[in-house]
Amino acid sequence: MTTNTERFWNANFDELKLGYSKHDHTFTCLLCGTQTEQGVIYALHDNFYDAEKFMRIHIETAHQSVFDYLISLDKKMTGLTEHQNSLLRLFYQGKNDAQIQMEMDIGSASTIRNHRFVLKEKERQAKVFLAMMELLKEKDQHAPEIINYHQTATMIDDRYNMTQDEADKVLKKYFPDGPDGPLLNFTMKEKYKIVILTHIAKLFQHGQLYTEKEVNAVLKNLFDDYVTLRRYLIEYGFLDRKDDCSQYWVKN
Repeated sequence: MTTNTERFWNANFDELKLGYSKHDHTFTCLLCGTQTEQGVIYALHDNFYDAEKFMRIHIETAHQSVFDYLISLDKKMTGLTEHQNSLLRLFYQGKNDAQIQMEMDIGSASTIRNHRFVLKEKERQAKVFLAMMELLKEKDQHAPEIINYHQTATMIDDRYNMTQDEADKVLKKYFPDGPDGPLLNFTMKEKYKIVILTHIAKLFQHGQLYTEKEVNAVLKNLFDDYVTLRRYLIEYGFLDRKDDCSQYWVKN
């Protein structure tokens, strides 16, 4: 089964701009995994929409916009400094240079123009790099498949430096009776925990709210120390919860 993380990282540029992809008769939100079916009419506030229009409305209501979602990703995913992030947000809001100068307490308008130049240069570099990487795919027959980190990852570092083949071996080792469990132990290297947690997170449905008891019930089927698994799912950004722990959900 294709995960939403895989859909997100495998999406082409046009799909990523839209925030959704289409496969067969299904539209899938690349930001959270919500799906609509072509041919089905969806009702909202006494109005009726086809599947693609309703998907666009979903993105606006659930994520504000694709830009807002992408700009909120970890800086290791966007490659932006905090200062560049703030500038792009204000540019997207339609603020002029004078307004940005005042809001960010920037000394002069020429400083903002310089930032615009740097960002434009970054865009040009990104286009060239993407083109080279696409051309490289045609020639490099020995490149291993590296696992993708989930968009809500909280600690992006060498823990994600692992091939898909290595990840599959980790799952076989720690789930000796099969992917449905039980989990052998949870005292492995941190990079192996990423693989285990990624697998466990697939047991929870996007868009569904869970009580703590329901989360525990899912995890108990895998491992006696379900509290540790639950804590790691939160810490690594797979699940989120309310402050009072009354509700849990897959983090988008």
